[in-house]
Parts: sequence; structure tokens; C-alpha cells
Amino acid sequence: MQAVREKLHDMNAMRKAKAEARAEEQTEKEMANTRMEVAREVRLAKEADAAADLHVARARQKIEREEAKHAPNHPNAIAIVDPPESDRCLLAAEKTSPANKP
Repeated sequence: MQAVREKLHDMNAMRKAKAEARAEEQTEKEMANTRMEVAREVRLAKEADAAADLHVARARQKIEREEAKHAPNHPNAIAIVDPPESDRCLLAAEKTSPANKP
């Protein structure tokens, strides 16, 4: 009778050890899957970032081409720009000053 009890006790201990080993293995698998998912998300983020950089570069090239189309073609051409703000004020003052009136 004692031998049967010991055998049952040993079987229960073995069953518990196997269950613990399976649980530990399952936890390790879940952690590995999580690491793989994180690595995948990081890869996708890097790819998206690279794609965005590519789109920005292409947009910059298009802008440069458009600016080149509308740039003056004559090397001696002078670009017409507005006078600085201080010159505008002087011009406006000269137009309204009483000394300029006939």
C-alpha cells in the first residue's frame, strides 16, 4: 500500500513539473512573439519614415523644376523688387509734403 501511495505521489509531482515546464515554455513563446511583433512594427515605422523622406525629396525636386521654369532666362535681367519699408515711407512723405505741391 505504501508503494502505491509513493507511486501516486511521484506521478503527481511529475505531472506538476510537466505543467510548470509547459507554462514556462508558453510564456517564453509569447514573449518571443511579442518581440517579433515589436520588431515588425519598428521595421514598418522605418519604412514609412523612409517613404516620407522620399516624398519630401520628390516634392522639393518638383518645386525646384517649377522655379527654374519661371526664373528669368536672360543672364543680364534684373529682378524687380519692392523698395525697403523705409524707402516706401520716404516716397509717401514726399508725395504728401506741401513743398511738392505747386
